[in-house]
Amino acid sequence: MTSTPDGAPSRASATTATGRPDTRLIVIRGNSASGKSSVAQGLRDHYGRGIAIVSQDVIRRNVLREHDTARGANIALLGKIARDALDAGFHVVLEGILYADRYAHMITTLVRDHRGVSGCYYLDVPLEATLVRHASKADAAYLTQVTDDHLVSWYREQDLLPGGLETVIQADSSLQDTVARIVRETSLASAPSAPPPQRSQSQEGSMTPLVLMSDPRVAAIPVRESGEPLVDVRDHGFRVDPRKQDPRGAFAHVREGVLDRLQHARSILPAGTDLLFIEGYRPLALQQRYFTEYQDELAATQPGWTAEQLHQAASRYVSPPEIAPHSAGAAVDVTIVDQDGHELDLGTRVNASPEESDGACFTHAPNLSDHARHHRTLLLNAMETAGFTNYGTEFWHFSVADRYDALMRHEPHASYGPIELH
Repeated sequence: MTSTPDGAPSRASATTATGRPDTRLIVIRGNSASGKSSVAQGLRDHYGRGIAIVSQDVIRRNVLREHDTARGANIALLGKIARDALDAGFHVVLEGILYADRYAHMITTLVRDHRGVSGCYYLDVPLEATLVRHASKADAAYLTQVTDDHLVSWYREQDLLPGGLETVIQADSSLQDTVARIVRETSLASAPSAPPPQRSQSQEGSMTPLVLMSDPRVAAIPVRESGEPLVDVRDHGFRVDPRKQDPRGAFAHVREGVLDRLQHARSILPAGTDLLFIEGYRPLALQQRYFTEYQDELAATQPGWTAEQLHQAASRYVSPPEIAPHSAGAAVDVTIVDQDGHELDLGTRVNASPEESDGACFTHAPNLSDHARHHRTLLLNAMETAGFTNYGTEFWHFSVADRYDALMRHEPHASYGPIELH
């Protein structure tokens, strides 16, 4: 179900539905020099990462270098880019002149198909004000290329989409007020921050959005505790790194079934490489401390975020204590070493946060060298073949039979819940 600013819902079919219930689609239209790109950038500046700006000028002029016609290739391409970005979990701002007689069908079907909240806005600036705004631009080359005569020929008065889909914003609305209004009416401020698009490979190799630990579907998975005990991997010949060592040695424990799968994964790695075990079981109190500390770090750098936004963002990197796989003995943090025990390059250090690593901690981060990507592939293939599920924000984190793994495998319940080390 997609909501428009006036509250009118529209239903998307299962075959065309795009985006997620928590994504936002914002369409900004208006004549040249009406402030569309400034509003789009203002929304991104207000929200931060997670917004994709899909600009008509960039696609039509720069990418395709085509004239604006009713049969222009940019029309379908704009729609496809917007859909792909929404499907990847980004909020989308589609902006441009986007004449109604040429682009209305693409826009209205996009709004109809969007699962989340959509808002369409028309910046209504009179021609006289448009010419004044245009003349104030500092780009001399642009002013030479685009003259007042061009603006007059392009100008269409209140070129609105059919069906009352758009909210008209008058010229006396300041940039700050316009951005604030759109944020308020689309509930953008309360929308979760979308991580970079991650690959979750199905048998067809399709791209699906990353599921965070904070997703309500994870907590909704019931646990039928198997009763498997915790065992110490140090008793079974594993290379164990001491960086997470604690007085009781809790960090080196996992469930029996997890140990079996670790041994399988180790056997799959190529000769000359080995797993380095970093952390397994984590007492619930320690998990709570990690989560609170990271959430406090985010609060200090993002003072305008709500408690819900902070919880969502913190969950990219640290599991919420109530559903943490580590506290169930179901998760392991591992990497790969050479035969001498030296860690191989996997793009960033284990336990690097998204902020520290500029997103390179994400399993399928785009900013990796070929060398690092190859090593990650070795680790991922070994662990997934052995039956583990990777958490896509952390290339080193794998779990099995916990709530997250059960959700990703469409299992009716998890076998490992919170457990105490005796």
